[in-house]
Amino acid sequence: MDKYSFLNAANTAFFADLYDQYLINPDSVEPSWRAFFQGFDFGIESSDSEGGEAISENDTVSVKNPSTGEKIDIPQDVYKEFQVVRLIDGYRSRGHLFTKTNPVRERRKYSPTLAIDNFGLEKSDLNTVFNAGDILGIGASTLQEIIDHLESIYCDAIGIEYMYIRNPERKQWIQEWLNVNDNHPKFDDDSKKNILRKLNEAISFENFLHTKYVGQKRFSLEGNESLIPALDALVEKAADMGVQQFVMGMAHRGRLNVLTNIFGKSAKDIFSEFDGKDYELDIFDGDVKYHLGWTSDRKTNSGKKINMNIAPNPSHLETVGAVVEGITRAKQDTHYQDDFSKVLPIVVHGDAAIAGQGLAYELVQMALLDGYKTGGTIHIVVNNQIGFTTNYLDGRSSTYCTDVGKVTLSPVLHVNADDAEAVVHAVNFALDYRMKFGRDVFIDLLGYRKYGHNEGDEPRFTQPKLYKAISQHDNPRNIYADKLKKEGVIDDSYVKKLEDDYKASLEEELEDSRKEDKTVITPFMEDEWKGFNPCLEDRMMESIDTSYPKDKLTQIAEKITNLPKDKKFMRKIEKLIKERNKMFFDTDKLDWAMGELLAYGTLLEEGFNVRMSGQDVERGTFSHRHAVIKVEESEEEIVLLNELKDNQNGHFDVYNSLLSEYGVVGFDYGYAMASPNTLTIWEAQFGDFSNGAQIMIDQYISAAEDKWKIQNGLVMLLPHGYEGQGAEHSSARMERYLQLCAKDNMFVVDVTTPANLFHLLRKQMKADYRKPLIVFTPKSLLRHPKVVSSVDEFVNGSFQTVIDDAEAEVKKVKTLVFCTGKFYYDLLDAKEKESRDDVALVRLEQLFPLPSTEMRKIMDKYSNAEEVVWAQEEPRNMGAWSHLLLHFEEARTFRVASRRFYAAPAAGSATRSKRRHQQVIEYVFDKSKDNMQRKAK
Repeated sequence: MDKYSFLNAANTAFFADLYDQYLINPDSVEPSWRAFFQGFDFGIESSDSEGGEAISENDTVSVKNPSTGEKIDIPQDVYKEFQVVRLIDGYRSRGHLFTKTNPVRERRKYSPTLAIDNFGLEKSDLNTVFNAGDILGIGASTLQEIIDHLESIYCDAIGIEYMYIRNPERKQWIQEWLNVNDNHPKFDDDSKKNILRKLNEAISFENFLHTKYVGQKRFSLEGNESLIPALDALVEKAADMGVQQFVMGMAHRGRLNVLTNIFGKSAKDIFSEFDGKDYELDIFDGDVKYHLGWTSDRKTNSGKKINMNIAPNPSHLETVGAVVEGITRAKQDTHYQDDFSKVLPIVVHGDAAIAGQGLAYELVQMALLDGYKTGGTIHIVVNNQIGFTTNYLDGRSSTYCTDVGKVTLSPVLHVNADDAEAVVHAVNFALDYRMKFGRDVFIDLLGYRKYGHNEGDEPRFTQPKLYKAISQHDNPRNIYADKLKKEGVIDDSYVKKLEDDYKASLEEELEDSRKEDKTVITPFMEDEWKGFNPCLEDRMMESIDTSYPKDKLTQIAEKITNLPKDKKFMRKIEKLIKERNKMFFDTDKLDWAMGELLAYGTLLEEGFNVRMSGQDVERGTFSHRHAVIKVEESEEEIVLLNELKDNQNGHFDVYNSLLSEYGVVGFDYGYAMASPNTLTIWEAQFGDFSNGAQIMIDQYISAAEDKWKIQNGLVMLLPHGYEGQGAEHSSARMERYLQLCAKDNMFVVDVTTPANLFHLLRKQMKADYRKPLIVFTPKSLLRHPKVVSSVDEFVNGSFQTVIDDAEAEVKKVKTLVFCTGKFYYDLLDAKEKESRDDVALVRLEQLFPLPSTEMRKIMDKYSNAEEVVWAQEEPRNMGAWSHLLLHFEEARTFRVASRRFYAAPAAGSATRSKRRHQQVIEYVFDKSKDNMQRKAK
């Protein structure tokens, strides 16, 4: 007892506060106190787990630390204070499990509960005053008052998870924010009326559509209508805090409601889309109404003008989240010089989607990374408690759909969607936290879905009990209106007038809509795309001047081939940079890396920005790029492309990405969508790794311009080539991209020279339009002695869609071979070894749009040829062969030299792979080898 006699003399409020500090952040407490509290906790927890209890003796309580055998005698009043602090900690940590947040279901039961007997307290303590109340900001209070306060903060219409946050400052900020008004809002009458007005708009809009367009899909918001006043409050308050642009992404549920009542899209336009009218433009195929994006300027109640963007999205529900983050970052980089406070991303999820789709995790992991952070995203989950027809118990293993948010220690609020004021209060918290700390916040808006997955579905098939409860449940507007009536804020006629006025405005919009024959689609983010024009296939084939003055190119080469003299680098790096200098200034043989870096340098000098991301892109997977160079001892990063001259026009950003394809491609696509004057590049570590981003490729990259009238200039670099590295490291699956090609939707190329890459990348930015660019890039050719270009080829010329055989003597040629990519150099080696001057090797550098005119000219040139061969290293069912058959009628007469049909792109055995490769080469030069090839295994 002597050891802890000081406990008898000191103020219990001091101990309570110190113990609370220890529970929040043990390291903040002086070591001897920390040891004491650890022993106390250990003793209490051991007593609880063994079914025992601390032993009371007269005015003290004895707690034994089982690990040390030490007995701690604590005065009764101090002991009780500690237990009250533990109770407070219990509410903070587990109160969210016992909230009133589910409007239509009984909550699952959790144990142990927050009952006081689980904390060593008794009913007789309820009227006892405890200094622990100071921790909550209510001063010394009775236990009953403390419990009432805790119930109000943690167990009413808002439940909050945050105690896992390791940063004491953030944790304390949250506690102080929650303590104000017991975590309940104190809105004035005007604010309450505005909430009611927005609720009325949300509900009346859905009712109007339900009666006017019976049975049509609209993915109603009914059951979660409080999203509308929440978003309205978020926009208004954020604008007052300095936010100038909003970028939002959401799937279908409630999207039309949000477009009309938050983003200001005319209901007339939405009615036109419901009526199924044709589009004004023939070149635009459009999409269903609940996929379309929208951009508008909104004037807030305080007179501030803010730019509002809701990104278009496909049916893959979470996909748009990555695009939103990319758009946001591009706007921050372009307009606000990394001031993340000016652009606010908001992502609205569904409960089944955020829990079930892996992209949500990829997004969360991107949130704090240098290349992808946006200063915090507000995530709102429209929680219907059902996914399509699947019960939430079958949709996830986690307690909450939002548990992914805990990966980055983000606070999560669970809110009853029926309590509109609580929902707005939660959104205010989320905004304050985001603006203060620049981190993500998650709001789980717990409501229901009034109808089935769509309005023609019957939910009672799978959820009869739930939908019986829903059918008897009042909507949140009526619930809130009753509350305001009781408070004397409104009278009985107030809601009816709101409803009648709003409905009358919708009737007028409907009447105007039906006077028009065509639907007009407003381009998304049109303000960012001034000066860019739509481009059809014929213009895509036009040559663009990508030449560059030699004197300026020389200056750039000088800068990127010399290291700072005052820093020490690895010998290999010094040698590499010295060799680059020699290439340009001595040998006049520039390799792939020099071609690439010079393209970036020239674009930067002309005022374009360059952004590149992907796995290991700073040095390049195959160690060829070295765009970022590390000082050996300090690891300081040197980016020579950013040191071309003082105050250079463009900026070069390159980021090694997290091990994600889906999320990162989505992000970079969004970035390119919002920044057309940035050359935005994503590079796959190996080409076929892009299949992890297949949803982005299918839904956005190949189809967005057709669906949503959106241009995008994202460049995808996909290493491709058969070098005996097995099935996963050979093919970039060009056949998949080519299958997606149609009309004018993208460029697909397989370039073979550094100069052609240089002109290709420059062409991508010099054009007055933007198309996605898919580039199959080399691996072994990065250092191939024949894969070089002269300085003159960079200075002059332009991108070549086809490269003829410069060495061929036309009259001697009996076999004309079309091929592409790295396979050309394999065939060239064979041709030279065999001295075959009767064979011409022609490289098809652009696969889409197919340069048919140039191909025919070459075929006419070699009219004496006895045969035309298509040669590819890929199996017959892969590569470009089927694409040629679809787009080039003459290809039907070609002799095809390829691997046989295979399920896997390549053999795992290097020996077998080499044998098959050689057989294809032999067949190119000798068609009698066909039988041998067909028998090959």
